[in-house]
Amino acid sequence: MNGDGVPPVWLSDRQRFGVVPGLERTHALLAALGRPDARFDVVLVAGTNGKGSVSALLHAMLRAGGRRVGRFTSPHLERFGERVTIDFTPGDAAALAAALGRARAPVEATGATYFEALTAIALDAFALAGVEIAVLEVGMGGRWDATNATEPILSVVTSVDLDHTEVLGRTVEIIALDKAGVARAGRPLLTGASGAALAVVRGEATRVGAEVWALDDVSWGATDLGWDGVRVRLPVPSATGSGVPWRLETHLLGAHQARNLALAAASAAALGLTEEASRAGAAEVAWPGRLEPLTARGRRWLLDGAHNPAAAHALAAAVRVLAPDGADVLVVGVNADKDVDGILDPLVAVAKRVVVTHAVTSARALEPTEIARRLAGIAPALTVDVRSDAESAVRRAEGVTGDGDLVLVAGSLFLVGEVRTLLRGARPESGRRWQ
Repeated sequence: MNGDGVPPVWLSDRQRFGVVPGLERTHALLAALGRPDARFDVVLVAGTNGKGSVSALLHAMLRAGGRRVGRFTSPHLERFGERVTIDFTPGDAAALAAALGRARAPVEATGATYFEALTAIALDAFALAGVEIAVLEVGMGGRWDATNATEPILSVVTSVDLDHTEVLGRTVEIIALDKAGVARAGRPLLTGASGAALAVVRGEATRVGAEVWALDDVSWGATDLGWDGVRVRLPVPSATGSGVPWRLETHLLGAHQARNLALAAASAAALGLTEEASRAGAAEVAWPGRLEPLTARGRRWLLDGAHNPAAAHALAAAVRVLAPDGADVLVVGVNADKDVDGILDPLVAVAKRVVVTHAVTSARALEPTEIARRLAGIAPALTVDVRSDAESAVRRAEGVTGDGDLVLVAGSLFLVGEVRTLLRGARPESGRRWQ
């Protein structure tokens, strides 16, 4: 990894292999590295939406409880090193560099894919850094994801909805069955799934002998605090603490974050953390690019990936609370392999005008002209500007707004990352990305 946090070419080039289901390559790679994952406890977090937020919240709670923690997440927003966090340091230089150096030969020998290699590198970095526990965000699905080559002491399935349907299946039930593959016999499986997805997750987890705890089975409450975040009150699945329901708040925005906070708190309790540690972690967590408010260039900005229809609807609902008149401008880009209309429809409903663009680093990004064509069918009266990259889209958004106006950036985490870099005045990432 160079000084700009860019992964070596030998690793980046493996993105061309795409996604190849199966755990045999990951098992072989981990064996070649001496099974680094056996040197610490593992928590697996799967789900369609919310898994990153739950991972970030649980990571912060474990740190507040005095644990040395690793967190593996994907994709990264601005820098490759964000994927591997040790305590609160993204891309811990020494551990990650050592793991990258150790991994090349076995990666090439096993034919591991990019994500399989990243998973093994992260696990090796965690072992080299001496973490006690690692929170692993599943990349896609669950059963055949590289992270599932580990043996978790706790598994989590957040929400289940339609996404990656070309790989995981075209119904919520089929997708839920795949995600439930992270369950383990004799271990807790906590889930925020609802409806038909919950029934499938519960059935599969019970079949393998996991201990199931579902958020929908308990009486809990949530309060949307607007720009201050959310508050939850829930009975946790352990006797830790006083035995009364826990009360926690986080600054993460949007009513949907209440379920994520509740699920993270329940996970923390199941791991033996106290309410005080969990509350402290929830209060200090940061999760960039997920309904993240920024003030820059005289404008207010809200950045959120919202890369599938369910996430786009959740974002639109949050905008209606935070800005009842809607965003003054929506800057949007979408990946071509997504449900484009399903993402655009709820987003344009909370925007007064739109600037369409794409992430120039993303090889999967849909051309802005095609997004504009789709918008003409969805909202023909809407004013739509087309720009070729994030920088020109940001300039256009500035040009059609005034001081204090609200600009919403959404539709792709790749685009959100590029815009966030621009707004912070940082150096942009180089190279092309597929994952």
